[in-house]
Amino acid sequence: MNINEESPSLNRGVYIVANDRVADNAIALLSSLRIHDPDLPVFMIPFDGEYHYVADVLKRYYQVELFPDLDFLEAFTEKIGEIFPRDFLKLPNKMRKLSAWFGPLQDFLYIDTDIILFRPVSEVLDFLRETDFLTCDFHHKGRGLNDVFSTKILDLGIFSDQELKDVFNSGFWGSRKGLISLDEMSSLLAECAKHREYFDFSSGTTDQPVMNYLVLKSMRRRLNLTRKVENEPGSWGGSSHFTERKNILFDGDRSLRYLHWAGTPMRVGGPYRKLWEYYRFRNCSLPLTTETDAPKLGFVQKIRRQIKNLVS
Repeated sequence: MNINEESPSLNRGVYIVANDRVADNAIALLSSLRIHDPDLPVFMIPFDGEYHYVADVLKRYYQVELFPDLDFLEAFTEKIGEIFPRDFLKLPNKMRKLSAWFGPLQDFLYIDTDIILFRPVSEVLDFLRETDFLTCDFHHKGRGLNDVFSTKILDLGIFSDQELKDVFNSGFWGSRKGLISLDEMSSLLAECAKHREYFDFSSGTTDQPVMNYLVLKSMRRRLNLTRKVENEPGSWGGSSHFTERKNILFDGDRSLRYLHWAGTPMRVGGPYRKLWEYYRFRNCSLPLTTETDAPKLGFVQKIRRQIKNLVS
């Protein structure tokens, strides 16, 4: 597995992972991002082979580029399959987000597609001047070790109590290219594969437990903005107390940095659905594509819609 060392690097930007199944979420995310950061480079890492529709839409409307080395990405995915037993990871392709450390961006932020943004992510990227890895969530105060580690990690003293205060949600984080090598990452992932008992997969998580192990072992300088920034607002879509003003959510008198549904239903009738719809259709009128939201179409209707999308 080789990376093209001659490929140019960009100063900073954003990575997402997406396929056609999450096209609507990706559109809403990029719609919100471009309000605040119209020129920030964004790269899409394909989740699997079904990505051409969403890649086309995001490029056409939001100047999103495809991850430039798909051969590396395929080899990386194969390596993950070699390291982990088949029944270890619920969705192995979620581990593709780890390829962000080997992409074209020097300083980068990774963002899940079930997120919308209310402030510039360039503000978050500025904090990478003082850390190697940053997050911005209250997982450590809310869920604690749930969805990350089992009590075995405490019993065996794998991490100190202080280190375990840095557990994080893996949907919104940033780091810098070159801080971990492929060999080091592969070695740490192999450690994870040997010790399923370390992790809490009870809620169906895939990448989050393994990624926490990887980061706590390899990134010595870690920063959670909820500790750094005084009165940092919440961000979870399951919180019911946020108020909306002019399509921005507020936690008291503080505007949210972002909203992350993170396991909370995003369907019609779900929390903050109308706000999501605002960003989804703010500047892209293409019809919804997800099965839960889109009306059921017959064969002829599907063909007509595909032709209409191609023409548009």
